[in-house]
Amino acid sequence: MTFTKQLSRALMTGTNEERVEELRKILKYPVQQKDPGGSRFYYLHPGEDEAEARDTCPIAVGFYSELNDATDGEIRSFLTAGEPQPEIYKHYTSRVSEDQPVMYLLLPAKEGAGRVPLVLPNEGGLRSRQIQTFDWNEPELLARLRRLEQGVLPIATRALCSVPLVEGVFYDPIKTAKELARSLAEVARKIEKAIPTVYDAEKKDGYLHKLLKNFQRDLLPNLQATPHNEKDYSFADIYAQTIAYGLFTARVFNHVKDEREGKAKETDFNRQDAWKQLPETNPFLRKLFREISEQKSQELGKELIEAIADIFIILRKTKMDAILSDFRQKMNQEDIVIRFYEDFLKAYKPEMRELRGVYYTPEPIVSYIVRSVDSILKADFGLEDGLVDATKVQVKTKDGKNTKETHKVLITDVAIGTGTFLHSVIDHIHKSFKPSQQLTWSDYVSQHLLPRLSGFELLMAPYAVAHMKLGLQLAELGYKFDTDERLRVYLTNALQEAFQIPPADGFDNWIRDEADAANIIKQEAPVMVLLGNPPYSGHSANNGTWISNLLKGKDTITSQETSSYFEVDGKPLGEKNPKWLNDDYVKFIRFSQWRIEQTGYGILAFVTNHGYLDNPTFRGMRQSLMETFDDIYVLDLHGNSKKKERCPDGSKDENVFDIQQGVSINIFVKHPNGKKENATVHHANLWGVQECKYNWLKENDINTTQWTTLQPQSPFYLFVPQNNDLLAEYQDGLKITEAMSTNGWGIATRKDYLLTDFTVESLTQRMSIVVNGTLDEAYQEGVKDNESWSFSKIKNRLGSDIKSRVYSYYYRPFDYRYIFYEPLMIERGDHRLPIAKNFIHERNNLSLLISRTGAASGSPIWDVMFVGDSLSDLNLFRRGGAFIFPLYLYPDTDNLHQSTTAEQRRPNFSEDFLNAIKDKLGYIPTPEAIFYYIYAIFHSPTYRTRYAEFLKIDFPRVPLTSCDRLFRQLATYGEELVALHLMKSPKLDNLITQFVEGRGDRLVDAGHPKFSQGEVVINKKGDKFTGVPENVWNFHVGGYQVCQKWLKDRKGRTLSDEDILHYQKIVVSLQETIEIMEKIDAAIPGFPIQ
Repeated sequence: MTFTKQLSRALMTGTNEERVEELRKILKYPVQQKDPGGSRFYYLHPGEDEAEARDTCPIAVGFYSELNDATDGEIRSFLTAGEPQPEIYKHYTSRVSEDQPVMYLLLPAKEGAGRVPLVLPNEGGLRSRQIQTFDWNEPELLARLRRLEQGVLPIATRALCSVPLVEGVFYDPIKTAKELARSLAEVARKIEKAIPTVYDAEKKDGYLHKLLKNFQRDLLPNLQATPHNEKDYSFADIYAQTIAYGLFTARVFNHVKDEREGKAKETDFNRQDAWKQLPETNPFLRKLFREISEQKSQELGKELIEAIADIFIILRKTKMDAILSDFRQKMNQEDIVIRFYEDFLKAYKPEMRELRGVYYTPEPIVSYIVRSVDSILKADFGLEDGLVDATKVQVKTKDGKNTKETHKVLITDVAIGTGTFLHSVIDHIHKSFKPSQQLTWSDYVSQHLLPRLSGFELLMAPYAVAHMKLGLQLAELGYKFDTDERLRVYLTNALQEAFQIPPADGFDNWIRDEADAANIIKQEAPVMVLLGNPPYSGHSANNGTWISNLLKGKDTITSQETSSYFEVDGKPLGEKNPKWLNDDYVKFIRFSQWRIEQTGYGILAFVTNHGYLDNPTFRGMRQSLMETFDDIYVLDLHGNSKKKERCPDGSKDENVFDIQQGVSINIFVKHPNGKKENATVHHANLWGVQECKYNWLKENDINTTQWTTLQPQSPFYLFVPQNNDLLAEYQDGLKITEAMSTNGWGIATRKDYLLTDFTVESLTQRMSIVVNGTLDEAYQEGVKDNESWSFSKIKNRLGSDIKSRVYSYYYRPFDYRYIFYEPLMIERGDHRLPIAKNFIHERNNLSLLISRTGAASGSPIWDVMFVGDSLSDLNLFRRGGAFIFPLYLYPDTDNLHQSTTAEQRRPNFSEDFLNAIKDKLGYIPTPEAIFYYIYAIFHSPTYRTRYAEFLKIDFPRVPLTSCDRLFRQLATYGEELVALHLMKSPKLDNLITQFVEGRGDRLVDAGHPKFSQGEVVINKKGDKFTGVPENVWNFHVGGYQVCQKWLKDRKGRTLSDEDILHYQKIVVSLQETIEIMEKIDAAIPGFPIQ
C-alpha cells in the first residue's frame, strides 16, 4: 500500500486515538503522546527509538468537533509556541469556518525547513481556504502527494510565507438531500462573494459585464452587480444560485441518463462538459453553462473558478442514487424539490426566504384547482379528454392574413415559481393518458404535452428549480429526452410588454431570445387555461407601462380600449389611495383576463389574496371580471389572521399557507359563445384548521363544492354574500363621507420614536437638540434619513421655535401623547395638512375618527370609530386607516401656526346632508347637535350588528329620524359619550377602582398586564388595579382592548400618579359607555329608524 493510500485510510476511519495511532505507524514514529496541557492535540515524536524521540520536536494532530473561542485559543497557543510564526497562524485561523468539525494535521517538512499542512473537514463539512482545493480521488492531488512522498517536490517550493504547502479537502459522500442543499449553499455564498472582485477586475465588455447588462435590459432594469445589504436581490446572487442549482440539475440528469443506459461507471462530471448533461428541454441553461465552460480560468478569476470547482467536487462525491431515492420516496408525500430549495435558502441566505415569498402552494390546493379545471374542460367546453385533450385548431397569424395550426388546450402558469402547478397538471395527464400502438407516452409528451404547457418566471433560482423539478418528473414518468422539444418554462417578466429585438450583441443575446419566445406565448398563442399562485405584493416592482395602462383600460398592444379597474359604472373610483389595485396578484389577474379576452374563451384559475372579494377599492376590478367572464367561482379559504378571522361557530380558523393574509381559490370561466349579461358568481366558504381544509380540498372539486349564487350589485359588486333587501334599507342613509365631505387620513409621522412622546418636556428637549443643534447631534438623537427624505436638506428651513409646534396628539384610544408637528419633518407631510390645520394653534374643534373597512381591525363587532379634539394618528385603530372628519373647517392662512377665531370657521356638513335633515325634522339643528346624534347612532349596538356586513367593507351611513324627540335624545347621549371619551365628563371623578402597590415600583413588566377576577396586575411584584369590571376589561375600540392596550404600550415605564389616575378614569369612561350604548338602543323604537 502506498504512502498516499495509507494516509487516506488513517485519516478517514476510526476514532481520534485510532487515527493517531495509525498515522504513527505509517510515519514510523516511535512515540504518541496526548497533550498533557489538556488541549485536543496529540503529539507524534520522530526518532530512531523512543529515547531519541523524547527529545525531538513533535508534529501535532489536533481534532476538533466544534469551533469556538477555546478552540481558537488552543490553535493560537500551538502555532505561536516557541518562535512565533504569525503567518502560519494566520494561514490556519483564516480557514476556520464557524460550524463544522475540522481536524488539523501539522507535519514537519524534512530537515526542519517547514511544515506541510493537511486540513480534513469531517462529515462532509466544508471550510474556507485560500490556496487550492483537491478531491482525494483527483489525479492532481495524488500526483502531488506522490511527488512529496518521493521527495520530488523540493522543500524550496514556496507557496505561502516560506512554507511549502499541499492542501487537501476530503469529503465524506453526501447521502441526503438536506446535507447536499447545505453544502451547495455554502459554496454559493462563496460564489456570490467572489463575483464583485471578478466584475471589478474585468473590462467593461467582459463576460460578467455583458451578462449583467442583458439581465438589466431584458428582465430586471434595477438589478445591481452587488447587493447593498443581505436582503437585496443582486446579479451576484442570481449568478451564485444559478450556478449551484444549474450544476445540481446537470448532475441529476447526468445520473438519470447513466442509470437509464445501465452504465456501470458514471459519466465524468466537469466544468467543460456539464452543460451537455442538462436536458434539451432547457436550452437557456444549456447556453448559460456552455458559456461558463468556454470562459478562461484567468477571466473568471481564481476564487470564482475554485468555488465552481468545489461544486463539481461536492456533486461528484454525492451519492446520487441515495439523493434520487430520497426524492422518489417523498415525491408523493410533499414537494421535496421545494423542501430542498428551502433548505438551500436557509443555509445560503435565510432572510431571503421571507423576502422572496418562497412559499410553495400546498398540494391539496393545487389538486383542487387542477381537477376542477379538468372537469370544466369536459363539462363546459365539450372536451371529453379534459386536460389530456390533444385537439388542434386553426388560428389567425399575428398579421391576420393567414392561419396556422395549434393545440386548443394551451396551458400557462403565469408565475410558475418552482413549477408546482405544472407538475400537478403533468401528473394528472399521465394518470389519465391511455397509450396505444400509435401513440406512446414519450410520443405524446413530445408531440402533445410539451407544446401545450408553458410558464413564466422572473427570478433565476426558482426558474432553474422548476426546470429541474419538471424535467425530473418527466424522466421518472419514462419520457426519453431524445428530441429537441423544449420545456416552455421561460425566464421572463409575464407583465412586461413585448419589445423589438435588437441586433445580436454577443453570446448573451439568448437572454433576449428567451424573452422573445415567451412573448409569442403572451401575445400570440391562444392560451385557454391560465392557472397558478401569483405573488402578493402591495408594493409592486412590476410597474411597466403596458400593465399599468391595462389596469386603467388602455391596451397599448392592441390599441383598443378595455375595461378599467380604476372605474366603476363608467365613473372613476375616487379613491384617495388606490395602491392595492397595483398589487402584483391584481396585475397577474388583469394580464390573464386580457389573455383570455384575446383567445375568446378559456379558464383562469388562481389562488390569491382574498382581499379583492369585498374591499371597496376593488369594486371596479370585480365589475370588469363580471363583464369578461360568464361564470365566476370563488372558494374563500379565509385564514386571515390580520382580521382575526374565526369560524362562524367561534372556533379556530387557520390559513392554508403559513401566512397572515387570507386567500381564496378563484376560477373564472369564459365560454366560446358566452351570454351577454354579467357573469354568474358562485361563492362558497371553507372554514377550519389547516389539516381539515387540506383533507376537504383533496376529496372535493368544483362539482362537489356547495355553491351559493350571488347577485353582486352596484356600486360594490361584492364577491361575498350579502343581504340585498337589508342593503336597500341601509343605503337610505347618507354615507359619512357624503355628509362630511372634507376628511382625510390621520398623521403618519413614520418617526413616532422621534416626533412623539409621553410628555411635553421630553419631546421639547429632544426636538430642541434636533432643530437647533448640529447635524451630528440630530442624528445622535435618532434622526434617520431614507430614500424620500433627508434631514440635512430641510434643517435650515425649520426655524428655531419649538414650543409652538408641540401639540396634544391622539395616539391610540384614550392615549393622549404629544407631537412635534412640522410637515417638513415628515415625508409627504403636507398631504395631511388640509385636515391637520383644523386642530392646531388653539383651534377648538371636534372630529369623528373612523376607519373605512371595519373588518380590518379584527373585532367581531364594528368598533372603528371614536372622537377627537386634537391632531390624531393614522394608526389610532388596529391596522391603521383612521380618517378624520372635522366638525368645523377653519380658513386657510399663509402661516400654519397663525391663530384664527371661531367666527371664521364653518361646519363641515354638505348641503345635501343638511337638506336631508331639514326634510326629516323641519329645521336644521346646531352643528354640535348633529355631530352628537351621529356619534350616538354609531354607538348603537343594534346598528352595529344589523348592518355588520356593510360596515365591514365601507364607511358607515347615517340613518336619519323624523322624530324630533328621538333626535334630541340621541344627541344628548352622543354628547355624554363625547365628554366621556375626551376625558372631560364630571362622571370620571367617581372612581370605581383602586391602585394597590405591592412590592413593586409601578413599573409595567413585559408579559403584563394580566387580568383575573377584577384585578389588573401590571408587574411580577404585584402592583395592580382592583375593581375593574370584566366587561370593561374586555371592551374594544378600534380593534384594541383598551384597558390592556393602554398599559401594554407603557411596558418598561414607571406609572406616575397622573398615569394611575388616568387609567382609573378610563375604566369609569368605559363602564359609562357600556351603559349609554344600552340606553341608545332602548331609545330607538326599531330599525329602520323612522
